[in-house]
Amino acid sequence: MFKDKPIDILIIAGEASGDLHSSALMRELKKLNNNINFFGIGGSKMLSEGQNQLYGIDKLAFLGFIEVVEHLPFIKKVQREVLNLVDEKNIKNVILVDYPGFNLNLAKKLKKRRAKIFYYISPQLWAWGKNRIKKIKKYTDKMLVVFPFEKNFYQSFNVPSEFVGHPLIERMLNYNFLSKDDLYDALHLDKNKEILLLLPGSRQNEIKKLFPASVAAAKRLEKKFNLQTVILSPQNIDKNIYLNLIDDKNIKVVNNYGYDLMKHSKFGIIKSGTSTLEAGLLELPMVVIYKTSLLTYLIGKSIIKIPNIAIPNIVLGKSVVPELIQNRMSAENLERNISSILSDENKYNLIKENLKLLKKILGEKSASINAAEIVYKGLDGI
Repeated sequence: MFKDKPIDILIIAGEASGDLHSSALMRELKKLNNNINFFGIGGSKMLSEGQNQLYGIDKLAFLGFIEVVEHLPFIKKVQREVLNLVDEKNIKNVILVDYPGFNLNLAKKLKKRRAKIFYYISPQLWAWGKNRIKKIKKYTDKMLVVFPFEKNFYQSFNVPSEFVGHPLIERMLNYNFLSKDDLYDALHLDKNKEILLLLPGSRQNEIKKLFPASVAAAKRLEKKFNLQTVILSPQNIDKNIYLNLIDDKNIKVVNNYGYDLMKHSKFGIIKSGTSTLEAGLLELPMVVIYKTSLLTYLIGKSIIKIPNIAIPNIVLGKSVVPELIQNRMSAENLERNISSILSDENKYNLIKENLKLLKKILGEKSASINAAEIVYKGLDGI
């Protein structure tokens, strides 16, 4: 292999978690060859790793089926621009990261251009999209999967795949956690109260659907269990969006110390997504929440083939943390479910014990390093 030979890679991520995992993968690839040029779509972390961006992920953050349909003209415009870039630069190597609605459609067009396509962070086909397995098999060269059961799933369809480990394990192993006292000092929290942590989403439409009920429940729970509420805001969200929806100035809104908060909080109210796995790996008992438009929900319900949507529950193969979805997501249901756990020490500790199993199942592989080595060895042109 010639490390001084420049090589162009198209890498596409459409969400905050994809930006995070892609940036780590880019960093490891640059260690293998500092003459790699990255192009495509991503977030601030990918930008900081040197990606030449056509669009940022904030332009592509659509929530559900209906929202995607409404933005189809724009999505097609973005895809055209991506393909024009591929043609102009004659890019032959592609890394697609999750974001299946956009990426699988793009993969079909890229394959016509004879691109080598790696797919990192598998779409959850095992949950809702087995009909898409034909597309994966036809349009990708290798799946780099982050859950052990995903490799078995793809092998059953004769799709080349490698389990590289989960990137969150890698991040947590390298994270320098604050002590509980230092965290409380940094955020000026009351040391006589435990933390009730709220993560109501990374998109404005999610926040509007989930936040009001979450805050209403939190206020009641604060009084019952001597808690203080902290809202963890993603970096890409203006904290004023939350502040404008609450009238309680004692509730803190922060956009850092996320892992420290998950490690040292008493309980979490967390929107379904990657954050539930992060919290689970840090053994934080939680209720997982989700709410979308009625039509999006009905379409999703008709195609999802597994009983749970919370990632910890899926990985563990059972309902360990409660899920409040759609009409069940209300302040009253939140208060009732959380109260039943916080009032019962055995129930609370059982959840923590079950969450400990997540690390054993996912192992301690360095996902970014493993994925980078597999991609680099398989690149077209070296």
